[in-house]
Parts: sequence; structure tokens; C-alpha cells
Amino acid sequence: MTSKELSKILHEMYFNAPKGELVSMIHLFGIKYAEDLMKRNISIKEIVKDSGISTTYQTEISKGIKLAKYVTVKPNYYY
Repeated sequence: MTSKELSKILHEMYFNAPKGELVSMIHLFGIKYAEDLMKRNISIKEIVKDSGISTTYQTEISKGIKLAKYVTVKPNYYY
């Protein structure tokens, strides 16, 4: 997956987040796409910037990436 594709997904997850679950969606992005981000050595800063969300969420994506070692995404989730 390319940096642009990941930026688009992050944008959609952020702006379509259910009420009260915005930061959870940022963490979920990090969890779900951790492998792509790590294998391709894609800059989180670049993805956040291209997605149009605040750069302060870089830390939250990093937390999601760390959580990816311990959790899985339920298959019925819509992202």
C-alpha cells in the first residue's frame, strides 16, 4: 500500500469516526496498517500531513502500531 493510499484511508477513518471514537479510530488505523507502515518504512508524519488531520495524531498512530503486536481487528469492522 502506498503512502497516498494510507493517507486517504486515515482521512476517511478520521472524518467518518463515530461520535466519541475519534482517537480510537486513529489507534485502529495504527493497529490495522502497522505492517504496511513498518515494512515500507513509510513516514507517519507524511501520512498525517497528507490526510489533512492535526500532526498531534502522529503519537496516537504510533501507539496503535505498538498495540498491533497484542491485538487483532474484528473481521466485521467496516474499515
